[in-house]
Amino acid sequence: MDDIDRKILAQLQVEGRLTVTELAERVRLSVSRCHRRLRSLEETGVITGYHARLDPTALGLHFSAIVFVTLREGDTRAVAAIEEAIFAVPEVVVAQRLFGDPDYLLHVVCADLPSFQRLYDDKLSALPGVQRLTSTLVMKNVVDGRPLPL
Repeated sequence: MDDIDRKILAQLQVEGRLTVTELAERVRLSVSRCHRRLRSLEETGVITGYHARLDPTALGLHFSAIVFVTLREGDTRAVAAIEEAIFAVPEVVVAQRLFGDPDYLLHVVCADLPSFQRLYDDKLSALPGVQRLTSTLVMKNVVDGRPLPL
């Protein structure tokens, strides 16, 4: 990866809907050279996809919480079971396995506090192998969706 690839990636992180022609112009390459580099970045897995960023509040998701999950056991089967179960909960928009205690950090979004309570009681508490759940409410997002530093 060279400086031109980094310029391509920087542009796409800010505006993923650029046409190849627009992208080529911004990074000062011919369209064909830019297209070859773009395809290479996709094929090698540097670019993993293109997505629309949505405003949760515009969709009625006004409530956000961070939930810390501690497991009873940390063996391979327990980890696989909880990760599969977490993946099946659509309100979990970010899930990270951590070193140390707690074992997982989940970022969840819901319509409101009552819907979070139902999610917590019905789905999160029922995750396999959970010893303890601890949650905290998100007051506001200070940094969200920042492009990676290139």
